[in-house]
Amino acid sequence: MSEDKIKIKGENGGLMLGFPADMDFSEIVAELGAKLESGSGFFLRGTLVRVPRDRFAKEEFAELQELFRTHGLICRLAKPEPVAPFVPPAAAHPREVEPVPPQEKPQEELQRMLVIDKTLRGGQAVETEGSVIVFGNVNPGAQITAGGSVDIRGTCRGVIHAGAAGDSTAFIIADHLMPTQIRIANYVARSPDEPEDSGKAERAYVKDGQIVIEPIER
Repeated sequence: MSEDKIKIKGENGGLMLGFPADMDFSEIVAELGAKLESGSGFFLRGTLVRVPRDRFAKEEFAELQELFRTHGLICRLAKPEPVAPFVPPAAAHPREVEPVPPQEKPQEELQRMLVIDKTLRGGQAVETEGSVIVFGNVNPGAQITAGGSVDIRGTCRGVIHAGAAGDSTAFIIADHLMPTQIRIANYVARSPDEPEDSGKAERAYVKDGQIVIEPIER
């Protein structure tokens, strides 16, 4: 999927998708479906994905929800813009108004990833029980420890530990994967002394008892 068409940004612990006004719905579904089916890790499982509130008809939004749900993701509409509460003028006979109880969030929506919208510099460390997506680089000396998977939309030269609680199905993705060290569950690997640049993003995962790194299409 071309990043020139569908834009992605971090928002409130999840991802916000943006679409060109002239992009047909069938094209949107085809491109999103291709990425989800490719298994490239374009979206990490359990991610909360939001789409523009007024972009899709009811039936189209339901189709998007089902598409993401079948791949273990949560699709919601973008939150409406906050509106200042109306304050009525003082009434001659004021009356008490019962407060409206806050709406409970669905249990599944509580499963969110940590979104970092900046480069992690040397000496900075991030630790979370869930997954992590970084819109920036991870510089030498920076460290990420995640219970889930890690997706870096930039260059990774730091230390990354995915599946820290023992999940060997977790993976690490970066546009340029040149880490000081990576760990997945209890498996450890180091970057080669002279890493080759494939020109593609790369994914590290556990296969046959060792960490394997392979190029992928974003």
